[in-house]
Amino acid sequence: MADGTFFLLDIDKILRDKAPRYYKYIPRFVISYLKKIIHQEELNPFLQESKEKVGVDFLRASLDFLDAKLLVKGEENLPRGGLYIFVSNHPLGGQDGVALGYILGTVYQGKVKYLVNDLLMHLHGLAPLFIPINKTGKQAKDFPKLVEAGFTSDNQLIMFPAGICSRRRKGIIRDLEWKKTFIVKSVQFHRDVIPIHFEGRNSNFFYNLANVCKFFGIKFNIAMLYLVDEMFRNRHKTFTITIGKPIPWQTFDKSKTPAQWAACVKEEVYKLPGGES
Repeated sequence: MADGTFFLLDIDKILRDKAPRYYKYIPRFVISYLKKIIHQEELNPFLQESKEKVGVDFLRASLDFLDAKLLVKGEENLPRGGLYIFVSNHPLGGQDGVALGYILGTVYQGKVKYLVNDLLMHLHGLAPLFIPINKTGKQAKDFPKLVEAGFTSDNQLIMFPAGICSRRRKGIIRDLEWKKTFIVKSVQFHRDVIPIHFEGRNSNFFYNLANVCKFFGIKFNIAMLYLVDEMFRNRHKTFTITIGKPIPWQTFDKSKTPAQWAACVKEEVYKLPGGES
């Protein structure tokens, strides 16, 4: 670790770790293309320079690197006491996660955690903020325990209930179905829910690719591979984040199923200023 290589993105290593049986069969040109679309050569100098930064400090450095400016509305709705679940739409897959972590991490003195894809654990500066999700392989057995530990901790929880970033359907860019987990955990752990709307969008290429994959029934989320490229396309922009009023956990009673309540909260998010634009 002394030379800092631990902190760098290494597509070869990630593929060897995640797909050891298939790695030797992957053509070199495919690996080279993956390095290109995740901007490995551009990101690694930043990661090297920021290797001493962890948590909120790393998020701040990331926002500076991306030249992202944030316009926060409704900050008065952020409670200064208690434990909460913060749920947001997921339009980008990059800047939205970084920005929300920075805003909430600053307000709550770094006591925030995300539920994220375990691939992001390769980002050393963000790893302390993550509860890794891997629904396949060895870690799948430990997943329920990791989630429980997150909700019983004294951290604020940040969730993107759609699980993947927004898609375009019939010309409208919106999240797909919101999963019910945050409703179930809100009631179980008596955590009120704070709805957040993040204004932004990815490129037409990204939405078209996602729709083509859906049309052909391709299960693997190929569009996910392009999220870093989309993040670079969204550099030098200003993003508006609107924070709604807390929704008490007692709201989620038996009058609706958890899935129906999740859909209701999603609609509330899109009713926030900027949500229907």
